[in-house]
Amino acid sequence: MSAPVTDTTALRAAGFDPAKPEDAIAAVAARVSRWGRWGADDVLGSLNLLTAAKRLEGAACVRRGVAFSLSQPFDAEGPQRGWRRRTNPVHTMLDTGREALDGEFPHGLGGADDVIAMPLQCSTQWDGLGHIFDHGRAWNGRAAADVVTSAGDRVTGIETAAAHLAGRGVLLDVGRVLGDERGELPDAYPITADDLEATHAAHGVAVGEGDLVCVRTGQYARTRREGWGGYAGGPAPGLSFTTADWLHDTGIAAVATDTWGVEVRPNEFDDAFQPLHQIAIPHLGLFLGEMWDLDALADDCAADHIHDFFLTAAPLRITGAVGSPVNPIAVK
Repeated sequence: MSAPVTDTTALRAAGFDPAKPEDAIAAVAARVSRWGRWGADDVLGSLNLLTAAKRLEGAACVRRGVAFSLSQPFDAEGPQRGWRRRTNPVHTMLDTGREALDGEFPHGLGGADDVIAMPLQCSTQWDGLGHIFDHGRAWNGRAAADVVTSAGDRVTGIETAAAHLAGRGVLLDVGRVLGDERGELPDAYPITADDLEATHAAHGVAVGEGDLVCVRTGQYARTRREGWGGYAGGPAPGLSFTTADWLHDTGIAAVATDTWGVEVRPNEFDDAFQPLHQIAIPHLGLFLGEMWDLDALADDCAADHIHDFFLTAAPLRITGAVGSPVNPIAVK
């Protein structure tokens, strides 16, 4: 079976040549870059837009008290195939119920302990601001070599975001609105700004500054039915490169999807790798969430026709990390 081919209609309509990704990236970066917007020392990027007022708005979205975990499992059966040495988690028990019988502790006390070894981006996670660079420049125009060293991200490590990723969440179920009868978009489908606008209009929900936007494509639902296949890095529906202006103009604080890499794969340019990342992270300062499980939440939103909620998705405070596992919780 031949690999899916990504439609470049939207890319060409926006005036970009699929053969010239570097020109397109430079043009969009010049138009949307937020370098200096919050001062030379800023480490939060788009999270500056997630204000106390926006958190109160998110809290007001709790109407029924029902909660949904948006995390995929962290286990050895995950999607990773070794690209860039990314493996699935290895979980090991240090002490079990059998060792508890050895009498190490007094008065019959027993216990179990365990350890996990894993890449920080092997399952549901955030990309931090030190994850992607543009021509050697990290978020806010800093030299990438000065920001991220062998000691980690010394400036915008993921720990700087630990207290900030909680607020109003909005689900855009593009798969359900524009996909097939199962609510799934086909692999290689480029989601455009018009698609995002049509989806939130269909849901009757607004998207605004400081929101945490979750985009469901339906690809993860397909993997649960058919197996992982090429989920990790292979063909996938996702955001078109042309959504960079939408991500900027809406002022959202973060965007997360149910796919491995947020943007459409294969990418829309002839010879490119994740060009939207090259705009979103170093220029917009935008946090990107990958491999989220949005299916149960989407079913509930479809049932009650309410697509906003309180979302808390704090990264672990791993000093100097450029990404972090997360168990996002949506509360409706």
